[in-house]
Amino acid sequence: MATTGPPKFNPVRDIIAGTIMAATSVPQLVAYAQGVGYASWRGLATAGPPLFAWGLATGSPYMSCGVTSITALMAKADLDGESYVAEHGEEAYVNLVAAYSLWVGACSAILGLVGFGKLAGMVPTNVRKGFKWGCSIGVVASALPNGLFTKGSGELKAKVAESVFAGFVTFMKTNAPAATGAISVTNLFYAITHPGDWGMIAAPLFVVCTAFVMKGSKYLPKSFPPGTEVIIATALATIMSMKFDYPGNVVGEIPQLDPDAGLNLGPIKIPISLLNPKDLMEAPLVERFGGSYVTLIISASLFAAVNFLSIMGIASGFEAENGVKWSAPRELISQGVACITAGFCGSAPVSGSMSRSLVSRMAGTTSQMSCMVTALIWIYMMPYMSIMSPTPQAALSAVIMSAVVKSVIFPKDLMAMKGTDAIIGWGTGVGTAVTSPTLGFAIGLILVAATSALKPKSKKD
Repeated sequence: MATTGPPKFNPVRDIIAGTIMAATSVPQLVAYAQGVGYASWRGLATAGPPLFAWGLATGSPYMSCGVTSITALMAKADLDGESYVAEHGEEAYVNLVAAYSLWVGACSAILGLVGFGKLAGMVPTNVRKGFKWGCSIGVVASALPNGLFTKGSGELKAKVAESVFAGFVTFMKTNAPAATGAISVTNLFYAITHPGDWGMIAAPLFVVCTAFVMKGSKYLPKSFPPGTEVIIATALATIMSMKFDYPGNVVGEIPQLDPDAGLNLGPIKIPISLLNPKDLMEAPLVERFGGSYVTLIISASLFAAVNFLSIMGIASGFEAENGVKWSAPRELISQGVACITAGFCGSAPVSGSMSRSLVSRMAGTTSQMSCMVTALIWIYMMPYMSIMSPTPQAALSAVIMSAVVKSVIFPKDLMAMKGTDAIIGWGTGVGTAVTSPTLGFAIGLILVAATSALKPKSKKD
């Protein structure tokens, strides 16, 4: 693609592009909420405000943000979401996730102000590639239970607890609670090696939807925007669920917003629900990090840094292909603004979304107005989203799976690495998969330091 420079502002094109984005992204919003560990409908209810705030702050006309498969995985892993929900319930977990978003947002903004954006570009490529692969394994492990098993992760955990892996899972929970990835990978291994336990309806639906989302675009008219295959797969699965009384997990009832809730800006009423700041302040977030504010700050800062790597990759691509210049400090601060907004809305931390950003560019976006149009459509259409209540979670898991499964099975970048690059890349990936994204990223940096120290110094003439 030729370098052309920033597009000329055209509000009509932005409205059209924003509408296309809003329609094609809805299944992702619902699917990634599953990845965070709270009800699917919350993905719809909380997506608009952070994206609108992002549109006000970012300097990129094309880039879109939101909860992604990786931010969902990282939030759930850092907070040990499954055990927290089991012990305290979903509402308490939403407050915990939201409080973490505030911390990640604040750390993002501070890092942007002190110039970390330029330093992020120095993270070695082998660490980035390995980290992405390790996170992708975690995403697969998170999506597969709802795809293959009729009753999702609860059913899978019960089966693992009765298997030969039960002792290992108990050992890891007791002796290495921070290595949540090891348990997820164990569950993943059990799931793919015991097809006899798969749901008779859920599993075939999951496989068919995954295949269609991955390959369906080849058979659709070229005039259809990217993401149409996702809408078709989700819509057909929803119709099937309604007509044939689907027995598996579904999105479920989507609560209606209190008529008196929302923000009033003069005569304009914005139908969004904000969390009580007191509940966010009282969320036991520090306790999830061993009671240490230092550990919390380090974790939130690493989360912010890893988040920014996605934004940096997207923005660099648009600069190379379209001549759209970008500012690292500004985009890092924009990430902070969006994450803080996400926190007050009850959302997990957000980051740049490659797929949505590419759709935005393809749809003819000319300015940040496009993502704000998308945000407003999501906000004002929320009362009508009950149409997705019967949508099978197996179909939503297929949306997630289709985005990562190929890169998990065939990690071309890692397979091409040699020598110490391979050690660092694969080590980072495996470390990320079996511990957590935050620890895995730190492992990668440690491997870089260790291999550099052991590398023989070249002799000077």
